[in-house]
Amino acid sequence: MNLSATDIEAIERATLTAVAPEQVQTIDGWLLPMDTGTVGRAHSAVPLHHGVHDPSRIETVAQRYRGAGLRPVFRLPDVPAFEAWWPALAARGFRREQPTLTQTGVLDGLLALAGETGGVSLDARPDADWMAMFLGEGMDPVDGASRSKALSRADGTLFASLREGGQTLACGAACYAQGWLSMHGLRTAASQRGRGLAGRMIRAMALEAQRRGIARAFLQVDGSNAPALALYRRAGMATAWSYAYWR
Repeated sequence: MNLSATDIEAIERATLTAVAPEQVQTIDGWLLPMDTGTVGRAHSAVPLHHGVHDPSRIETVAQRYRGAGLRPVFRLPDVPAFEAWWPALAARGFRREQPTLTQTGVLDGLLALAGETGGVSLDARPDADWMAMFLGEGMDPVDGASRSKALSRADGTLFASLREGGQTLACGAACYAQGWLSMHGLRTAASQRGRGLAGRMIRAMALEAQRRGIARAFLQVDGSNAPALALYRRAGMATAWSYAYWR
């Protein structure tokens, strides 16, 4: 999928809608989300376009975060326009961490993951079982609580639960903002993996996007998460750009 500068800005704005930082400051061409939680996207400065940015902006942004009592963090795309930034950041003690892929696709691929949506509900608020699933095995409890709190206050987010026999077996969140569907926090109980539950849940999210007139989707996934990447490939998602945090 070819993305325009307008698309990139919409994706970054939609990302912050989904992770709902406590506040967002702006400077020309940048969003500066501020948050005391653990969600990296909610407290890292991000550019709104992938063109040239003057590295002198580093200190301006850093001062904004320090002024708010927060550690400066940058979330930067791995694109040629930022090559001059890498040594400038390193000289100031920043380190590149947590490479992540921004993937995009169209609804057709998401809808094709499953033939039905049995057991899936999309709710305006997460219930106790959704929270328990989200905070389950493999999730650091402090990080999980911070992430669920951020998702819960997001505007335009629906919470997907897949239930069978009164049990929640999979969960996730879908945000509908800026003309995009974005998917977050997809979880499936370890004993239920391989049954296609995530596909049913994603199909339900995509059907709701279709109902709202949204045709495209994006997500952000750790570059080392092989099972998730395999699922998203089957859905026709492809990497639009990668990014990393500079902390």
